[in-house]
Order: sequence, then structure tokens, then C-alpha cells
Amino acid sequence: MNEMNLSKRLETVARFIPERAVMADIGSDHAYLPCFSILQGKARLAIAGEITSGPYESAKNQVIKTELQNVISVRQGDGLSVIKEDDQVDCITIAGMGGGLIKKILEEGSSKLTSVKRLILQPNIHSIYIREWLVENNWELVDEEIIEEDDKIYEILVAEKGNTKKPYKGVSFHAGLLLGPILITKKTDVFKKKWLHESNHWKAIIKQLEESGHTYNNNEKYRDLTEKIKLVEEVLES
Repeated sequence: MNEMNLSKRLETVARFIPERAVMADIGSDHAYLPCFSILQGKARLAIAGEITSGPYESAKNQVIKTELQNVISVRQGDGLSVIKEDDQVDCITIAGMGGGLIKKILEEGSSKLTSVKRLILQPNIHSIYIREWLVENNWELVDEEIIEEDDKIYEILVAEKGNTKKPYKGVSFHAGLLLGPILITKKTDVFKKKWLHESNHWKAIIKQLEESGHTYNNNEKYRDLTEKIKLVEEVLES
């Protein structure tokens, strides 16, 4: 992977960056995504943010190597703290982290979202945390993708300010939060594969709990997993 050939995962993220965007890529690693977006004529300006010194230096070297210092600013800092008020960032990308961490970054940096029109978020796990945050903070899911790369499955969530309940019309709200309301309507083979695997995994855990004497009535984890399995099966069978 380099600035001209992204992984399938990052290429999917890049596809959702609006034309002429001023983007901030949080947790940018080698700054491949900002470099690619500028070189492809998608973004016009970019910030590559990194919290740790190693990836920060890698990102800085990459931007120098591609001679994009005049349009990409590499900054070291925690989450959205790398964004300044006068940057006028209108698109934020956060890819390759857990859903809980992405939610925390958005919560702690909420004051930096004033001029932002689009969020493109790619959690490795726990997408539900992000969907819950979007609903609670008036961000509408406008698209979702699910892809498989190197035997791993990734979800990409795209949100804009708007009607938070709109994507959940026609689907169970709780199922939508867990599985993705737009992904449910697309119901691709990768989507089915992911949730069949998850459901089977949860069933194995429930079996272990049962063997230890736990039931729906006396164990919170048992109840939680049972309810999730029910949601998944209803979606996959519909």
C-alpha cells in the first residue's frame, strides 16, 4: 500500500470524501489517505493527525516525499485537538480504530465539528457505539458499506447533519443500531457472512453459560446475547 494504491478498506473510505473537501484524517498513520485524496483531486486541503511520535514522523516523511507540504499539514495531538478554528475542516475521516475510541474522539472533540459537513468513520469493532453517538448528536447516517479484505470484515459509516431517525425508518431501531440500518437494506453476502459468524459465536458463549448454570433470568450477559441473536436472526431471515 502507498499513496497511489490504498488498501480496499481505505479506498472505500476515500470514495466518500466530497469533491474539494478540506479534510482531517485522525489517526493518519503514514498519511496515505490524505495524500491519495489530494493526488486524486478529491480533497483540496488536508490535515493528517497523529498522537504518537512514530506514526507522526512517518506521516510527515510521506508528505515531504510526495511534495504535498503546501496542501497537507501533519500535526501531532490527541484526536480532534489537531484541528484549529480557522482550518474550516468540512470532512473528518477516522479509520482503523475501535468504535468506542472513535466515539470518545468525537465526544471529546465535539467543539471542533462546527464547520464539519461529513464524517467518514471506519471502526474495526463496535460500530453500534458510533451509531448511538450519531443519533444522540444529530448526525444522520447517509450511507454505509461493508467490505471484506484479507479475511477481515470492515464497516464504513458516512454521516452528515440531518434527520437522525431517517435511516431507521422501515427497520427495527435496535437491529439498525447493531447491524446498520442501511446495511440491513443492502443485505450483501459480506453482511450475511459477518452476522452469521457473530451469531454462531454468541450461541457458543450461551452454551458455555448454560453449562455453568446460567439462564436468561439470572445472567445479564446471557440476556444480552440472546436478544442480539434474536435481532440478527430476524434480519437474516426476513
